[in-house]
Amino acid sequence: MRDKPLRPVDLARDAGLSVQQVRNYEAAGILPAAPRSPAGYRGYGERHLAALHTYRALAAAHGTGTARDIMRAANAGDTPRALRLVDASHAVLHDQRLATDAASEALESIAGTVAVEPGPPLLVGELAHRLGIRPSALRVWEQAGLLAPDREPGTGHRRYGPTQVRDARIVHLLRQGGYLFARIRPVLDGLHRTGSPDALRAVVAERRAAQDTRTLAMLEAAPLLHAYLMAVR
Repeated sequence: MRDKPLRPVDLARDAGLSVQQVRNYEAAGILPAAPRSPAGYRGYGERHLAALHTYRALAAAHGTGTARDIMRAANAGDTPRALRLVDASHAVLHDQRLATDAASEALESIAGTVAVEPGPPLLVGELAHRLGIRPSALRVWEQAGLLAPDREPGTGHRRYGPTQVRDARIVHLLRQGGYLFARIRPVLDGLHRTGSPDALRAVVAERRAAQDTRTLAMLEAAPLLHAYLMAVR
């Protein structure tokens, strides 16, 4: 790759960044080290510009941390490590897709039983046993505001009524699918409002759309990374 002189401000303007951000990227190893003039000024070139655009595409596709590590490996001449990091990120996305598919299948399998089923209240150990989880998980979900069990008068023991049992089953399902508490809470709110699994289906659809967006970003980043790796070899 043939370099041509570029000032820091030129690099920043081309990428829509501040000059300080460009310097931060260089300090982080995202950009190759810039040579200095006798007066101490940085001298950037086409390689730095390509690195900047490659990193930003990788960040959109793989996340900032992985993108940074890929660029560091590339700039160090460690192409095998850069490729392994890309492979690992693809594998994570694939696993997430499988988890989403599993959540969707499980959702459809319980779609007809989302309605609250009558029954006696369950103690924390009884509900945990029914779900195949540890009692501590139920307490964590309660602390996160996902469950609100009643308390037994006198002893203070948690008692999960039919609605709470249904909610715990839904939380367990979505946690198995990799959903964070922040995404589970609106699902439960939707169920409380409507008693319908539509909110659950919306979460699954949203996750799938996000995964598709990330895959497309990976495809967009791939040719930039390939060109950069070939240029710095």
